[in-house]
Amino acid sequence: MDEMDRALLAELQRDALTPYAKLGEAVGLSAGAAHERVRKLRERGVIRRTTVDVDPEAVGAGVLAYVMVESTSWMGDSAERFADVPEIQEAHVIAGSASVLVKVRTASTGQLQDVLRRLYEIEGVSGTQATVVLETFFERPVRVK
Repeated sequence: MDEMDRALLAELQRDALTPYAKLGEAVGLSAGAAHERVRKLRERGVIRRTTVDVDPEAVGAGVLAYVMVESTSWMGDSAERFADVPEIQEAHVIAGSASVLVKVRTASTGQLQDVLRRLYEIEGVSGTQATVVLETFFERPVRVK
């Protein structure tokens, strides 16, 4: 990946719907050359997907919590079970006192409690520790270096 690819990625992170003509103009390429480079970035898996950033509160998912999941066994093979819980946005196998860290969004703390109950149904889960977010200062995309 060269500096031109990095510049294209930075522009796309600002607005993924930028037309190729404007994208090329911003980095000094023709629209066709910009399109071709973006296509190659997608093929190589550098750009994994194009998505919409939805305000969670606007769609009834204003409660954000991070949950440390403790286990009695290796949880690395449990990805599908965590993915079956639709309120879980992210799940990560981690090192430390817990085995898995999940990011959960719900409409209420009651719904969060229900998610915690469902986590205990996953084989090997022995405990959870939830941290509810009161305010988010900022979130940022991966920095392209």
